[in-house]
Amino acid sequence: MSGRSVGRVDGKVALVTGAARGQGRSHAVKLAQEGAAVIALDICANVPTAAMDQATPEDLSATVKMVEAEGGRILAVQADVRDLAALRQTVDTGVEEFGRLDIVCANAGIVGFGLSSEIDPEAWRTMLDVNLTGVWNTCTAATPAIVKGGDGGSIIITGSVGSYHSDAGVAHYATAKHGLVGLMRTLAIELAPHWIRVNLVCPTNVNTPMIMNPRTMNLFVPTSEQPTLDEFEAAAKMMHVLDIGWIEPEDVSNGVLFLASDESRYVTGIMLPIDAGASLK
Repeated sequence: MSGRSVGRVDGKVALVTGAARGQGRSHAVKLAQEGAAVIALDICANVPTAAMDQATPEDLSATVKMVEAEGGRILAVQADVRDLAALRQTVDTGVEEFGRLDIVCANAGIVGFGLSSEIDPEAWRTMLDVNLTGVWNTCTAATPAIVKGGDGGSIIITGSVGSYHSDAGVAHYATAKHGLVGLMRTLAIELAPHWIRVNLVCPTNVNTPMIMNPRTMNLFVPTSEQPTLDEFEAAAKMMHVLDIGWIEPEDVSNGVLFLASDESRYVTGIMLPIDAGASLK
């Protein structure tokens, strides 16, 4: 008799986009720890209008090693969420490899800054193409495979505190993240007959390269061209009712795991704030 404990998503298969680093990597590892096979997708190339460099093929390889170190199975694919055909091919390949699809973490995204009137039109289009249409593409490509499995499933979309409030300098980002709320709610209604649940996680600042970089930190501390970590932390704490400036990727992954597991079998159509109380400010 095996001594292996049964994980909370044991035997399931998860598609995770933006899996090469940050939240996506954390989600992939967490789901693997709990028994899921992982289809890990990332562009592994820079998006010219994004505020910072994207992940690399080496980052994706590191995610593969981390999942395998947990005893997990993983298929890594370099693809762009703006490419619906590539996403469909990724899903087909993953289902051929693992036999099914149960969970989707539509996590891939970029960030950018600028006053609304000063945002370059190409930067505006790219933000919505990646952060909103890319999520629609992911869900569109994945849904038929989940339906075919016949056992229902869970789609978890990565939103943000920017899904329910905004600030100056992030018009295109906030527009895309607000748009995800409407997409999530509509999909939750449409897919309920198939017992596919659709929810949104809304993290605050997360300790990933998207937040922990001079450009983002300067947004919080505009009086300093190169804010120190202490200056950034003091400013970031003002967002929250809990006395922290940011959370860790695993904090978000714990929420993702709950929404992916049968523990949330009757939870659909919600925005789950993982935000240290930012929604109360």
